[in-house]
Amino acid sequence: MTMIDSITTRRQVLQSAGCGFAALALAGLAGLAGRTSAADSASRLMEKMPLIAPKAKRVIFLFMQGGPSHVDTFDYKPELVRQDGQQFAFNDARIIANTGKRGSTQRLMKPLWSFRQYGQSGRWVSDLFPHVAEHVDDLCFIHSMHTEGVAHGPATLFLHCGAANSVRPSIGSWVTYGLGSECHHLPGFVSLSPSAGNGGPRNYGGAFLPPVYQGTAIGRAGTPASEAKIRDIVPGKANSPRDRRQFDLIQAFNSEQAKRHPHDAELEAVLNSYELAWNLQKNAPDVLDLSQETREMQALYGIDDPQTEDFGRQCLMARRLSEAGVRFVQITHGDNTANPVWDQHSNMPKHAEHARRVDRPIAGLLADLKQRGLLEDTLVWWGGEFGRTPYAEKNGTGRDHNPGGFTVWLAGGGIKPGFAFGKTDEFGHLAAENKVHMHDLHATILHLLGLDHERLTYRFSGRDYRLTDVHGHVIDSIIA
Repeated sequence: MTMIDSITTRRQVLQSAGCGFAALALAGLAGLAGRTSAADSASRLMEKMPLIAPKAKRVIFLFMQGGPSHVDTFDYKPELVRQDGQQFAFNDARIIANTGKRGSTQRLMKPLWSFRQYGQSGRWVSDLFPHVAEHVDDLCFIHSMHTEGVAHGPATLFLHCGAANSVRPSIGSWVTYGLGSECHHLPGFVSLSPSAGNGGPRNYGGAFLPPVYQGTAIGRAGTPASEAKIRDIVPGKANSPRDRRQFDLIQAFNSEQAKRHPHDAELEAVLNSYELAWNLQKNAPDVLDLSQETREMQALYGIDDPQTEDFGRQCLMARRLSEAGVRFVQITHGDNTANPVWDQHSNMPKHAEHARRVDRPIAGLLADLKQRGLLEDTLVWWGGEFGRTPYAEKNGTGRDHNPGGFTVWLAGGGIKPGFAFGKTDEFGHLAAENKVHMHDLHATILHLLGLDHERLTYRFSGRDYRLTDVHGHVIDSIIA
């Protein structure tokens, strides 16, 4: 028997015993130990060819948790101003849910802030967003959105996952599943400062998709963005020869386990997380280190102002992550309280505080992406889970939830700039012209990334699932 034959025979014996650690050691002696673990995960995350010619490579989603009022921000309704204080009968899902009655009479409430026209496109923006207003010629407003769910929890899940009545993958997970990752040294999908409420991790989760596609959370809502770190990342550690050898040994052992359980998705995800964690040790510290940016760049994002510092850090971090190859970045402007920040049922003036915190950072992000040439293939998406009513809730000083009509805007990534699509009715209550359902918005975002929402499916429990379920149409009119 040759030496190789002897080693092979002993390896086979040891592989059939216990945990197989001795097999790993023997394989190492035979020169066969190597970093072959997480191979399946790596192949899953390899960049894939899109089915459609893509106009965007990546997405930055600016989630305004709680539902900002469209009639106080981007949807100007002169009739609402003229008939301020008048009583009208409204028939919507929120009133029916709260009172069990149809046709309840409510008092119209005009916008609390003045609107002005901006840019060559002459788009209307309220005084809540003076900095974003300077970029209207790069924005595409969709004024006829409508969605499912009259409460924050269901509507937020529907926004992120396309469903509220079952656990479904989030849009970032679907995108990563469909396109893979541009960079294997960083996660393909990152959620910055997500909220624990109204769906929590489900809003960046992978549900029944292989776990390698779920989002990586950095920071959490309600905690300063300056403290948003990836836990246990130690700069320079990945450069240690000793740690390198130790990691190779662990991964070789993991590889042996993976070979024995080739269809174990959870094990695959764990092994991929080890590989990703190792790569993050080398790459994440630099990407997340905002001190590498000039003082002028930090000021552009509002990091020099206590009011805008927090969201400014998130936006600048999103640009750095996107530039480094992260496919989908979502930023949450919210908190972990029972009432999300934009949820002004009885105190609409509070909107001014939230707008001040995000206006300058968002404008800085748009300007920075444009000057770097990144806006061309980066789709920026701004919006909440729904809008707010044009009438005063309980005859007071706030507005109730309104899933029947609201505004989102998009920028870059193949979208028509300086454009507006769809309309709500004369008061901004319900989508009335060129109505766009949340499924339609999801279908359009996937299309811009080169994905066909009808073909992006995953079979689970005997049926094919997709982000848009059996609905959704691409909004061709807003694509450049």
